[in-house]
Amino acid sequence: MKVILKADVKGSGKKGDILEVSDGYAKNFLLKKGLAEIATASGINEIQQKKTAEAYHKAENVKALKALADSMKDTAVEVPIKVGENGRVFGSVTSAQVSSALTEKGFEIDKKKILMKDAIKSLGSFPVEIRLMEGITTKIIVNVVPA
Repeated sequence: MKVILKADVKGSGKKGDILEVSDGYAKNFLLKKGLAEIATASGINEIQQKKTAEAYHKAENVKALKALADSMKDTAVEVPIKVGENGRVFGSVTSAQVSSALTEKGFEIDKKKILMKDAIKSLGSFPVEIRLMEGITTKIIVNVVPA
């Protein structure tokens, strides 16, 4: 019997999958618990249209993120930080500070997407990686200046 899964079923498949399962499994488990519905021509067509639309939107999103990464590449942002005697820095530069500096430049980037390997605890220029999506990264320059 062909069924369309309405929810993820461990060992069988994910939501939206079209499966060929035994009649007993379908009637006594999947249909009874509301995890699946019987696959009709209209249901199969609807699932295929949803998957096509989803793939299109994902491709558009990837294209937009790549364009954003290209426009951000090698952008320099200034982050002011408190400095004491002898140029000693109080605290360190955080990804939230870098995110707000990027917002001032016109780039809306979440602080969680900014990867800083080591804490920046001195004045100067530092390369910082931004991971917009898996496989789409770019680097910017963070200039730490005294406040």
